[in-house]
Amino acid sequence: MMQCIFKALSVVVPFILKTKGKQHLSILIYHRVLPKYDFMRPSEPTVEEFDWQMSIISRYFNPLSLADALELMNRGELPENAICVTFDDGYADNESCALPILKKWHIPATVFISTGFINGGRMWNDTVVETLKGIDKHLDLQKLGLGEYTLHDQESKKIAAQEILTEIKHREIESRAEAVEFIESLAEHTLPRDLMLTDQQIKNLSDAGVEIGGHTVSHPILAKLDNAQAKQEIFDGKKCLENIINKKIKYFAYPNGKLGHDYLENQIRIVKEAGFEAAVSTTWGVSTRNSDCYQLARFTPWDKRADKFFLRLLLNQKKVKF
Repeated sequence: MMQCIFKALSVVVPFILKTKGKQHLSILIYHRVLPKYDFMRPSEPTVEEFDWQMSIISRYFNPLSLADALELMNRGELPENAICVTFDDGYADNESCALPILKKWHIPATVFISTGFINGGRMWNDTVVETLKGIDKHLDLQKLGLGEYTLHDQESKKIAAQEILTEIKHREIESRAEAVEFIESLAEHTLPRDLMLTDQQIKNLSDAGVEIGGHTVSHPILAKLDNAQAKQEIFDGKKCLENIINKKIKYFAYPNGKLGHDYLENQIRIVKEAGFEAAVSTTWGVSTRNSDCYQLARFTPWDKRADKFFLRLLLNQKKVKF
């Protein structure tokens, strides 16, 4: 029954939205695929959820590698409902959990990796999340310019983590690192060191046909850096990945990904100078042949129901980014 509804929607909705026949490229953005639900990361799909999402992509869309999609788009030959799957940051579960499902549904993918955290490192936001996850007490973080938090259940921990991450995300690198270091010092358990990809897992992904892309070294807010710092982050991350997989790294993802807030116009030039052929942002919508290939749009529905996920993917095609 549901498949019949999806098939009907895939025909009717594009006519209503007037997107039928338009060469629109949807690019999905993921970070992790979890073995099981994590209350601290409610927006991250589980293996089960990712499986039905990819089944929808496989059955009702045209999944393409980023390279094929951009080539076809440039030639004016992009198929209806063209879509790419991408992951940011470089989490180990991209290889252990996502890859088997991508293979199952024959879906190409691109993984953008911040190289400073691979092989046992941990991203700053995960340090905050994992620390709060294991604490059951009152926290006074006012000296960090943050608030006071009473961590007594899953909801209070989740809300506190979200508020802290939002508050410190755009701080200067030194200030953010100081806050994270202090929060980590409060941890009452050993924090995980296996969240990110290893060199071997990166090779496994590449050998399986997954495109590996650049995502800087330390995942900074590029807009906070001067040109020399931004260049080092972008160039060094690319070089590290090329040394690991012995292939050219062609695509780049801006950390956080909002123009003016997270990266600047002049930093697009640095991405070009580094030799990247295209780059993706986190601006919602779809891209066309007339879009800036160094600021491609990306969007992923957050819905936990298949029908809403599917419909929102179709609705997103109205938002064309140039």
